[in-house]
Amino acid sequence: MPPAIRSEHSRQAIIDAAFGLCAERGFAAITIEGIAARAGVGKTTIYRWWPSKAAILIEGVENARDAAAAFPDTGDIHADLAAQTSSVMQLFQTEFGTIWRGLIAAAQSDEAAADGVTRILRVSIDACVARLAKARDAGQIRADLDLELAVEIIYGPIYHTWLLRTRPVPEAYMETVLAALLPALGPAPDPH
Repeated sequence: MPPAIRSEHSRQAIIDAAFGLCAERGFAAITIEGIAARAGVGKTTIYRWWPSKAAILIEGVENARDAAAAFPDTGDIHADLAAQTSSVMQLFQTEFGTIWRGLIAAAQSDEAAADGVTRILRVSIDACVARLAKARDAGQIRADLDLELAVEIIYGPIYHTWLLRTRPVPEAYMETVLAALLPALGPAPDPH
């Protein structure tokens, strides 16, 4: 039997309901029944399209990330990292951030959430690695740089301050981080 064709209206209503409930109550407190009631659909409709509440939220997070935090390529790695990390930080200040924080927490014990979080992060890491590789090939960063490590170094401060809420994060936070970091990632000075 072919998979059921999803109504775009119902699909978006379900994602919106899941996002709204998760933002209001937290990941652990939401149920498929609650999502169905808020979206105005039956539970069977949800289960026909998604296996769990985590899967619904993961799809919504992927859509929001793709729309709001794509990786630019202007040819200037500093400008591109500043723009992209600023977009990520702005996204984290919205309902998306609440949902993403809940999914990361749930990923510690919920296999569906862990798989989705890993998949989302892998796409983001790969996009940054690809952009860093272009910068390396253009001589903007060190040729011997471990690009995945560079991604962790660049995004680690965002996740540390945001997830742990260690301090208020000013709008120019990543500009400050990148100003400190990029000289260390940059090409070695020509000894001649």
